[in-house]
Amino acid sequence: MPNREMTPANWAVKGELFLNCSCDVFCPCVVSLGAHLPTEGHCHAWMGIVIDEGHFEGEDLAGLNVGLLVDIPGRMGEGNWKVAAYVDDRASEAAYDGLLKIFSGAAGGTTGLFTMLVSEIIGAERAPVEIIRDGNRRVINIGRKINGEIELLAGAEPGEPVTITNSKYWMGPNIVAARGVKSKVRDYGRVWDFGGKSAEVCAIDWQGAA
Repeated sequence: MPNREMTPANWAVKGELFLNCSCDVFCPCVVSLGAHLPTEGHCHAWMGIVIDEGHFEGEDLAGLNVGLLVDIPGRMGEGNWKVAAYVDDRASEAAYDGLLKIFSGAAGGTTGLFTMLVSEIIGAERAPVEIIRDGNRRVINIGRKINGEIELLAGAEPGEPVTITNSKYWMGPNIVAARGVKSKVRDYGRVWDFGGKSAEVCAIDWQGAA
């Protein structure tokens, strides 16, 4: 794992982040900006990131996927996160290193707050990160370690899911509400099941500070 002291880099990522967590209803962190307790008092989650366009110091990141295992003991904004990263095994050495710097916060910019929120990187590895985006479904498979499927919540307008817009949430201003369909995590001593639990989808447009 790279040094987690922040060294601003020239990077950018556009794509989509989706997640499934242990909250019973829609994640209160979105509207409270991490100040409200998760519904279970802690936040256990997986995240899937699809990079449609992106680069790190000139290295192309387009088409790569990243998975995260996230274990937060209380309020999101209070930190003490424990995180494991699974980086697409198709990534070059330079892309792999750059993605770890982005998702550890070491590259600064949008994800720079991770240097303050994440207390421990419990693992970082190359893996076959399979992500499927099919209409209202999002699926992630990382071997037998993370197997998740979520479904966007249908809204009053046909074909339009329930969405929170114009938020100040760190991921992005517009968060689509979803729920876990079948969702299991089995790695790093964590055995979690988020079926029926809160999920969300967000278009991301992140960049470095350099």
